[in-house]
Amino acid sequence: MVKEPALNKRELIDEAVLRSGVKKKDAKPVVEALLAILGETVAAGRDLNLKPFGKLHLNRSDVRSNGTVHVCRLRQPLERPSIDQESAGERDISSLDPLAQSQT
Repeated sequence: MVKEPALNKRELIDEAVLRSGVKKKDAKPVVEALLAILGETVAAGRDLNLKPFGKLHLNRSDVRSNGTVHVCRLRQPLERPSIDQESAGERDISSLDPLAQSQT
């Protein structure tokens, strides 16, 4: 298995622009603010529960000479809903309801 290169901030901003349709000048400060909040939250020792990203549990932190190392466990759901479905709250209930497909 070939490991993909790490996702950097520029790629993250570009992907957010592509998926959301907002302008890059509007997306950049939001992405930067989110990254700052996530970093501060982990530094404070708090776990994260962010759907559809997943649950991040902070196991331990070790202070080193060049920074702090946080050892975390990330659990992600098997099926990630698309952004369109999640924001619209749409569900296909015909597949869940056996009576929806019955013929009378």
